[in-house]
Amino acid sequence: MTADYLLYESSVGYSIFKVALQADSVGNRLKEVQERSQNLATFGKMVDLVSFAPFQGASQALENANEISEGLASNFLMAVVEANIPKSKSKKSILGVSDKNLASSIKSSFPYIECETSETSEVVADLLRGLRQHAPKLLKQLQETDIGQAQLGLGHAYSRARVKFSVQKNDNHIIQAIATLDHLEKAVNTFSMRVREWYSWHFPELVRLVSENQKYATVALFIGDKKSLSDDKLHELAALVDDDEAVAQSIINAAKVSMGRDMSEGDMDHVMNFAKRAVQLSKFRKSLQNYLISKMSIVAPNVAALIGDTVGARLIAKAGSLTNLAKCAASTVQILGAEKALFRALKTKGATPKYGLIYHSSFIQKAGPKNKGRISRFLANKTSVAARIDNFSDAPTRAFGEALRKQVEERIDFYNTGAAPSKNADVMKTAMDSVLSEIQIDPTATADEDVEMADGVTAQATDQKVRSKVKKDKKEKKEKRKSKSAVDEDDAEAEEEVKEVKKEKKDKKKRKHDDDEGKKHKKSKH
Repeated sequence: MTADYLLYESSVGYSIFKVALQADSVGNRLKEVQERSQNLATFGKMVDLVSFAPFQGASQALENANEISEGLASNFLMAVVEANIPKSKSKKSILGVSDKNLASSIKSSFPYIECETSETSEVVADLLRGLRQHAPKLLKQLQETDIGQAQLGLGHAYSRARVKFSVQKNDNHIIQAIATLDHLEKAVNTFSMRVREWYSWHFPELVRLVSENQKYATVALFIGDKKSLSDDKLHELAALVDDDEAVAQSIINAAKVSMGRDMSEGDMDHVMNFAKRAVQLSKFRKSLQNYLISKMSIVAPNVAALIGDTVGARLIAKAGSLTNLAKCAASTVQILGAEKALFRALKTKGATPKYGLIYHSSFIQKAGPKNKGRISRFLANKTSVAARIDNFSDAPTRAFGEALRKQVEERIDFYNTGAAPSKNADVMKTAMDSVLSEIQIDPTATADEDVEMADGVTAQATDQKVRSKVKKDKKEKKEKRKSKSAVDEDDAEAEEEVKEVKKEKKDKKKRKHDDDEGKKHKKSKH
């Protein structure tokens, strides 16, 4: 069964095509459709243009593109579909649509229409592919260059709108900052090692006295020519080596009896210039680290409070954005960054990895060897909750992240000492109460301010606001149901783990008792 009609969404408008082939036609087979779609002469006989509804301007085209990207049918699209697809009580008309979410939206609005998507039908996919290829020739009302120009303009407008939306969350700056920080870490270490090797020709004893690479570059830049180093510079040199005057005095004494060879003025200038670049790069890395901490405290404060700024930023970068991280399940967050090991294990049917990037968290290092997997699973669960709170909350707060961090610490103590941890529902309620107590509510604010409209706003915009408000209310109710079920599941999981640990201890005690009884019996026998 193939589609009776095809919906083609383009940058210039919506087009409805009727499929000319019958359902039992030989030419309707997949191989025949693929071959005929490549040629305009044969493909033109397969479809007939029913209607073409152009957009009235660039703003309408952008609005419809945003709606389609979210899988929603706009009022304009619904009017086009209703006007051009006939109603029939005996038989439903089948409409071929490229996006499955858009197909669901159309199907729910028109009960007499059945939708086929490119994912469910390969014939529909090939027909839509042919439409995209030959649309400039099939839409005779347009010139061949019109669609290309409209695509370029709409692409720029759509990209600008998406970038502006991304800027509001600021998670893109975190992704770029952590990537730059990782590259700087390698670059600073490489440059500092090169300074050590180069300057060691002049002052080889300094390597033994100052072991840290970056500190070595700073001291080498201060000393320059070792002949110029005297006791007068003791205090300045001590400030560079953590105020240790003994180390500074040792450097001065070693410079007086150094076995290194002298350098010409030109060679020394190049060494010092390179050391200066290494020191500047190290300072920039520290400032970038501070910038990352400040950004995380605004964009993802709960993730930062729970798992740390650096690890949290790496998780956001690996997921692609904070929104993507919030969409990830806890099991995905747990192994995020260990994709190669996971696919290798699935291919070889070996043991799957227990952790990815969250392995660098301090919680995993604190846990015992046999509890690392449990803690990583629990930590991934709490990280997923913290990411969702950060993504959907309006005002940044660290209260939830600190509460979740306390839960992880209690879980580690539970595995070590057996002390029962707090219930998730109680912890989250306490955190919510602390957040609500900090919010200042303006008593003069009224609901009329939210629905007040300026002069000149059209009825269409009003309708769009109402629809978006209803959609938002439904989304909030759905999130509440999800969060409640997540809390219940978390409490059930915690109780299950408590029972499991108690059972392990009981079995261990029983085995020990049986061993003691066996030893006594064996001894009495002898």
